[in-house]
Amino acid sequence: MSGARYDLEDRLVRFGAGICRLTEHLPASPVGKHVALQLIRSATSPLANYGEVQGAESRRDFVHKLGICVKELRETRAWLKLISEMGLGVEDQLGSAIEECDELLAILATSIRTARQNGRNRM
Repeated sequence: MSGARYDLEDRLVRFGAGICRLTEHLPASPVGKHVALQLIRSATSPLANYGEVQGAESRRDFVHKLGICVKELRETRAWLKLISEMGLGVEDQLGSAIEECDELLAILATSIRTARQNGRNRM
């Protein structure tokens, strides 16, 4: 279990760093700057919140904090889709960023389902 936890943490680090690098290529226009800042915030938040997940005080707290990670990843995906729709010049990087975002969402959603199921099985 601990190996998987660190693998996910490493993936969240790489994902956040990749998104930060992607934003460096957005235009310096007001729209580009706004989207970049929002995207940086939402894409790096799952890593910070995942640190909180690791220190969860209960199963309910664990599920809640994982849910925050999922929420932030969904927001990140929405910003990536907006960038694509607006053609802000990073098309070559968007596909892999959206793919990794989707994979991280699937992993975290599965973790939430498993934690909830394990909680019900113990009652």
